[in-house]
This record gives sequence, C-alpha cells and structure tokens, in this order.
Amino acid sequence: MALAVCLLFDERSERALRQLWQRVEGAGISSLQSHTHGRHVPHLSYAVLRTYDVAAVTAAVAALPDGGQVRLHFDGLGLFRRGRAWLIPGVGADVHVRQERVVAAAEGTGADLHLHYRPGWWVPHCTVAPRVRREALATLAVEVYGTLPLEAVADRAALIDSSTGEQWPLDGIP
Repeated sequence: MALAVCLLFDERSERALRQLWQRVEGAGISSLQSHTHGRHVPHLSYAVLRTYDVAAVTAAVAALPDGGQVRLHFDGLGLFRRGRAWLIPGVGADVHVRQERVVAAAEGTGADLHLHYRPGWWVPHCTVAPRVRREALATLAVEVYGTLPLEAVADRAALIDSSTGEQWPLDGIP
C-alpha cells in the first residue's frame, strides 16, 4: 500500500489520456485502465509514500501555497525497469521546486518517501502501462505516438491510495 501526492488533469486532458489507455488495451496491452482495482486516474505523482498518516500528510501538503494549474507537454515515451511505460512531460523548473516542497512537507510528518521520488532522482511521468512485455513495446509505441504530442493541464491535486484508488482531494495545487 502506498499513498501518492498527485496532480490530476482537467477534463480534456483526462479524456485524451483515458482514450490512450483504451487504445493500448485494444492493442492487447494492459494499461492503468485495467490495472489492479481498476480505479486509477491519469495523474502525475509528486511523491509516493510507503508509510504515512493520511491526516498529517493532507494537512502538511494543504498548508503549501497554491501554485495554480500546471501545463505539461507530453512528447515522448519512457520506460522504467520491469516494463513500466509512461509519457515524458516537458516541465519547467517550477514543477521541480513544487515537487521538492511537497516532499519536504510529507517527510516532515514522518512519512517514508519512496526512493525514486527523492528530489534530484524524481523523474516526472504519467504512467500508461504498468507492465509491458518486451515483445509488445513496438505495438505500445505505435499507440502512444499516434496520440502525441499532447498538451495537458493539471488543474487539481489529491492524495491517492494506490492500493484502493481512494482519493483525498486538496483545495489547492501545491
């Protein structure tokens, strides 16, 4: 079980990302649409916490300044180990500063941050498919590059329990 502090997308961007998930599923590759509990939403995670107190993390992150909407430009396909495929966003330095603030706030509650979300190690990404087999990569690339480039807007934020999909919306966008 993990808790993620996430940017969530406006209606147009979310619809485009969900349509990509549907195309990927139609090509025979499991996307976040069908992964685990099936309640995943398109998102970009600032932080993933392995141990935490939801109320404390919510309060700490909610106390951060509202930075307003985040504009992202997706124009590439990335891969992490174990076959996680994701969209590569172009982001400004301000997004990295925001991520560092979120991490500091969450860790200030005693939460245990996942290693890959440490500032300086964090790679901004929007997951498309969590486990892609090597032989399916070309098919995935065809579907992704048939969608890209994609301009997206994150217009809200939430804490999300990755094991259940439960969300705790934030009033602002850290």
